Amino acid sequence: MKLASFINPETWQKTYGLIDADGIIDLGRRFSDTYADIPAALRAGALKQFEAVQGAPDFRFEQVTFLPVIEQPGKILCVGMNYMEKRIEFQQTVDAPTLFIRFADTLSAHCQPLMKPESSNEFDYEGELAVVIGQHADNVSCEAALDVVAGYSCFMDGSVRDMQYTWFTSGKNWRHTGGFGPWMVTADEIGDPQQLDISTFLNGVRVQHDTTNNMVRSVAELIAYISRFTPLAPGDVIITGSPEGMGKKRTPSLFMKAGDVVEVEIIQIGRLVNTVAAERDVLAYA
Repeated sequence: MKLASFINPETWQKTYGLIDADGIIDLGRRFSDTYADIPAALRAGALKQFEAVQGAPDFRFEQVTFLPVIEQPGKILCVGMNYMEKRIEFQQTVDAPTLFIRFADTLSAHCQPLMKPESSNEFDYEGELAVVIGQHADNVSCEAALDVVAGYSCFMDGSVRDMQYTWFTSGKNWRHTGGFGPWMVTADEIGDPQQLDISTFLNGVRVQHDTTNNMVRSVAELIAYISRFTPLAPGDVIITGSPEGMGKKRTPSLFMKAGDVVEVEIIQIGRLVNTVAAERDVLAYA
């Protein structure tokens, strides 16, 4: 099952829906009195109810304005240096997971712009697997960790390299720099999250490619590690790290500029597409 958040083009109200081959079934129209959004449905354990919904789509994809899969996560925890080739690329030797945070106002949806800051010419791409938490998790074991996952999505971790330094958070929290979507594929459809092929494309050219099997810390290990020091709630998001190949480490460097199209494709999930726009243009319509 694929679930997306979007704006209803008839009412201009935020809603959520079930993706099928031809469009989107508006679940908000049917369930909003009970579950206002996807996180509310997760908290209520209501995803099974959505599986029974049938019928023709209410909207075609091109009719809707997508929202980030989870628009206001309580926590967004990001993992750096989590692919072996990436660790080699950055000469990383620290054994513990590298963690940083993102704020909700950094998120941007599928087919919505990513904001290139005017003060930086080092806006870099990092395609990643996003994990959406579906159940409360406090000090969960590695063996039970995948049981708390609601689903998986694509993420574009746009990074302002000349503001990153050794403290990643300052380079990762510019507004509208984190693409999240296009939808969440529920965990029951992903047999093993460590067997997913992931690619990033910049203007149609593949610039990153790997498999989640090459993660240094698996999804289960990350959930267990993070939930040791902070409880996770339904709707929280973990961004699991990016493969090697980012623009900062290329010769010459390859950074994103206004007008570029960046895409993250993960097999079994889908393809997240964002166009890069100048800061003044994004903020003018925000």
